[in-house]
Parts: sequence; C-alpha cells; structure tokens
Amino acid sequence: MERTSNQNPATEKPASGVINGLIGVVIFSGSLPATRIAVLEFDPVFLTVARAAIAGVLALCLLLLFKEQRPARRQILSLIIVAMGVVIGFPLLTALALQHVTSAHSIVFVGLLPLATAVFGVLRGGERPRPAFWFFSVLGSLLVIGFAVTQGLNASPTGDILMLLAILACGLGYAEGAKISKTLGGWQVICWALVLSLPVVMPLTAWLAPVSFSRISTPAWLSLAYVSLFSMLIGFVFWYRGLVQGGIAAVGQLQLLQPFFGLALAAALLHEQVSLGMFGVTVAVILCVAGARRYGRINPLPSR
Repeated sequence: MERTSNQNPATEKPASGVINGLIGVVIFSGSLPATRIAVLEFDPVFLTVARAAIAGVLALCLLLLFKEQRPARRQILSLIIVAMGVVIGFPLLTALALQHVTSAHSIVFVGLLPLATAVFGVLRGGERPRPAFWFFSVLGSLLVIGFAVTQGLNASPTGDILMLLAILACGLGYAEGAKISKTLGGWQVICWALVLSLPVVMPLTAWLAPVSFSRISTPAWLSLAYVSLFSMLIGFVFWYRGLVQGGIAAVGQLQLLQPFFGLALAAALLHEQVSLGMFGVTVAVILCVAGARRYGRINPLPSR
C-alpha cells in the first residue's frame, strides 16, 4: 500500500531553503570578527589569497573525490563572477576596511547585503519580488543601520567606502552563484569558483607570505582557519543551496539577522560592548525577514 504524506512538496522546498540559508548566515556571521583578528597580524592581501588558496585546494579534492563533471563553457563566466565577488572581492575589501573600522562598525553594512542580493537577483536571476518585499527589505535594512548608528560608532570614510564596495561585490556573487546553482549544484558552484581562482591565488600566497610565521599568535591562526574553511567553503554549501530552494530574494533576507549574530560574536571574541537594545531590534528585524520571505518568492520575470 502506497504511503501518503501530509506535507506539501511545494512548501517543503522553501522551508528547507530557510533552514539551509540560516545555517549559512550563522557561519558567515563569524567572518568579520575572525577577519578583524587575523588582519591584526596578517597582511590583508595575503589573508585574502591565503584563505582562497586553502579553500581552493580542499574544493579541488572534493570535486575529484565525487568525480564531478566540469562546468559547461557557458557557465565559466558566471563562475568567474562568483569568484570575483565572494572569493576575492568581498574578503579583500572587508580585510582592507577592517584596518580602518572596528568589526562592529563593519557589521552594520551587512544589513545592506539583502538589498544588494535582491537587486542583483532581479538583474541576474530573473526574480521579480512584489512591492511589499521591497518595503520589508528596506525597513529591515534601516533598522539594522539605525541600531548601529545609535551605538555611537566612529566612522571612517575610507572604511565605509570599502565596506560599501564589499557589499556590492558580495551581493553580485550571491545572486550569480544562486542562479548557476540551479543547473550546476550548490556546493559545486563555490568549489569550481575556488578552483578557478587557484592559478591566481596560489602564486600570490607564496609571494606575499611573511618571511617568518613565528610571531603569529594562535588566535590569528584560528581566524585564518575559520575564514578559509567555514567562511570560504562550508558556509557557501548551505547558503547557495538555501538560495536555490527558497529563492534569492526571499532567503537573502535572512542576511538581516547576520549583523546581530556578528555583534554577539564581536562581543564574545573582541570584548566589544553590546547594548540590550539589540534584542528589541532583533525581534523587529525577524518580523521584517518574515514579511520579506512571504512576498519575496514569486514567478520569475517573463522572457522577452
């Protein structure tokens, strides 16, 4: 006798997308605090290419282990865009920015990432969210930014510009990666993007390596390991899968929670003070995420 299920497959996939996306957000939340610790002892350019090289070697091993087919020629350009956005662009720009601003200040700009991802999702992924989606998205971003401003964070024009450029690069990489994940697979996208980066980052890693590593502290090494393994590889496995299952625009709004996870980690790792007002704003942002998710997943743009 055939067993029936009470679950609707149409709702299972978006729900799985939210779960996978949330796991990715939690992993990414540690990226900026870890990068802040690492750039205190590592050169930011070396840190960027080293983390990409470490993750790239592991990605190559995974692709060989599972005998994955090579990407089609038409997919190479998209993979290059992913590599330029999330393998090189975002890590390098944030590492440079964190030489001018605190990790808490840089985390503020992550509140703009859902908007950037949604915009590039429209431009590159063919999604068309409803007007209500944009309302909740903008409101959630304003809540995040407003919260950080009330904390009296010191601003640096150079650091702010670098963070804005980092957000644009990351948003493009997220959206492009989600688009190609539909045909190539979620973890395969980040792995192939990392592998494509190896011919560039491997020689640069050797060239820019410090003369001696003897003065590098354990926290700096652990931070390098985190941004290499989790921020650069494992987090994307969950994130791209979530974007494909739940939609770029809808699942992308989970990034509104990332600043608060990041601030909590910054307080724990860097001993930065976090106001109790964070919890009230977090509740409001969660409501914005729920509203954006409800109106974010609709039919793609019609072909012309």
